[in-house]
Amino acid sequence: MVQTKGLRSQRNMPTVHPDAAAIDVGATMHVVAVAPGRDPEPVRTFKTFTADLHRLADWLRACGIKTVVMESTGVYWIPIFELLEQNGFDVQLVNARDAKHVPGRKSDVSDAEWLQRLHEYGLLRASFQPKGEIKALRSYLRQRERLLDSAATYIQHMQKALTQMNLQLHHVVSDITGVTGMRIIRAIVAGERDPATLATFRDVRCKESVATIREALIGNYREEHIFALTQAVELYDIHQKKVDECDKRIETVLEKLKTTRPTPAKKLPAARHKTKQPNAPNFAARDAL
Repeated sequence: MVQTKGLRSQRNMPTVHPDAAAIDVGATMHVVAVAPGRDPEPVRTFKTFTADLHRLADWLRACGIKTVVMESTGVYWIPIFELLEQNGFDVQLVNARDAKHVPGRKSDVSDAEWLQRLHEYGLLRASFQPKGEIKALRSYLRQRERLLDSAATYIQHMQKALTQMNLQLHHVVSDITGVTGMRIIRAIVAGERDPATLATFRDVRCKESVATIREALIGNYREEHIFALTQAVELYDIHQKKVDECDKRIETVLEKLKTTRPTPAKKLPAARHKTKQPNAPNFAARDAL
């Protein structure tokens, strides 16, 4: 009785989105619902192949739909979201928890039908989705972050190989991927084994002395550990190269955004850090921002 009363009072509410549809997104199937009066079969199921997504969009257009809401986990929503957006629909992604907190749902109503009903009466809140160049910028930044996370794994592999050879490089330099550390590691990979020679690769900014670094590099240079170190360096370099490619894409997007913004009236304040920070972009991102 409580549910029936809730649904009856809901019908008396003013309609906020009269041309609303909803999609319950899945990995292989999408369940789509429109208002009962829009089609003899108001709830339909479509596969996730691209051709089926186009048929889904055509059906929504034939039903006179203008706005579509969907809930999903993971990334399954992205293809249908972008396709519908490109076809002129107002598409919104909502948090599934918002729908669950609304009382009055009957057990025989599907997720898509319930979402459509809630959206029709304006009871759902859309998650923020950037558009245009900002959306592209976020994608490039997220890809860059994933690459840096992966690169960190190979830094750990380098350090493990050094430790297995009892090379205490990480105890005499603050960062083995800094100038001094990578010079020494690359020399080891290239075949150098003399600690005195390796110590000469010390950068002038390194706090430890040449003598201390030489002592730290006396170890057991076993071939299997050198092999592991070599592969870790190669994989680290590949990730750094891919990060550089991301930086070029990010720089291009920022340049496009900069042309649409007015030139700042005030001069850019001095940077807080005088030296380049680890993992910083390889272009003047601060100026562009």
